Amino acid sequence: MARVEVVRGDITREAVDAIVNAANSSLRGGGGVDGAIHWAAGPRLKEAGAALAPCHPGDAVATPAFDLDPPVRHVIHTVGPVWRGGAAGEAALLASCYRRSLEVADSLGARSVAFPAISTGIFGYPPDQAARIAVDTVRSVSTQVELIRLVAYDRPAYDLLTAALDV
Repeated sequence: MARVEVVRGDITREAVDAIVNAANSSLRGGGGVDGAIHWAAGPRLKEAGAALAPCHPGDAVATPAFDLDPPVRHVIHTVGPVWRGGAAGEAALLASCYRRSLEVADSLGARSVAFPAISTGIFGYPPDQAARIAVDTVRSVSTQVELIRLVAYDRPAYDLLTAALDV
């Protein structure tokens, strides 16, 4: 069973085998964590992502990490759901993002993975609900990943993820 931990910081600075990108379906970069990862990884990430697009909500694909500092070797791109009030299957799609990302990590041989808070930015997913889904899903998935790090960019996200982890 993977060890799950919550940290506060910049996901592009995590010392893990793979980081997960909360991407849009074009995989060409955007705002928030997606923009930060693309900036840190360099322009080749956009080219590699575009070659794999489109990526549909709930799915995940991987590219090399390019200019991200080792030990990061892979960026796993997942497209979270846009919040539409909760009755459009958003919870299942969000859980699928975490599950599929871990499946991709397993296929890459990654032993440590860092996740951002998927869909809680511009996609509008309520952060408290997203934190519970993230923790419940990564705890329940059978994976060869040994360390799953949930990376909170700010204190409110950190507090929500920590509370969900402590339940």
